[in-house]
Amino acid sequence: MNRSDTIAEAAITLLAERGMRGLTHRAVDEAAGLPPGATSNVARTRAALLELTLSRLTVLERQAFAGTLDAEGGDFADRIAATLVIQLNDRRRTLARYELALEATRRPELREIYDRAGGQFRDPAVAMLTALGSPDPVRHGRMIVAYGEGVMFDAIAGAGQTPSHAELREGVRDLLRGMLAQQTSR
Repeated sequence: MNRSDTIAEAAITLLAERGMRGLTHRAVDEAAGLPPGATSNVARTRAALLELTLSRLTVLERQAFAGTLDAEGGDFADRIAATLVIQLNDRRRTLARYELALEATRRPELREIYDRAGGQFRDPAVAMLTALGSPDPVRHGRMIVAYGEGVMFDAIAGAGQTPSHAELREGVRDLLRGMLAQQTSR
């Protein structure tokens, strides 16, 4: 792992453990086992550190989801459920993403990166819904993503329990029935 990745990994862990206020250049140096100032040499400003961290997080999520989101054919609901299980099982990564999402609401430069990264996860949902015959795959793709975000937030930060793969699959199937039924009711 190169130094940038080491710094970003430490930042992800700090975000999950301490929140945005616990993310400092000095804390990253310590968490990564690097000499003082090493993080500043790679990411001079806080904005640069946040961007580096979000970029690394996006890479990690793409790697984690490659087998489910990018697969051809198969049961769409099962693939979405499998993706949610992966995310729910990596609490560190998911908590860090929530911290960065909230920070992106206050930092336009981070918002731009966050939105662009999000497209990498929405686009496969739109493609799958198009293949299923959705009359509005872009809107339905956003709805599927919003469902997944809500489930994850409820399980990780809310008062809910972590649903099983089977429960998630059935939830997605319920959504799909409603979305795809619109074709026949028009």
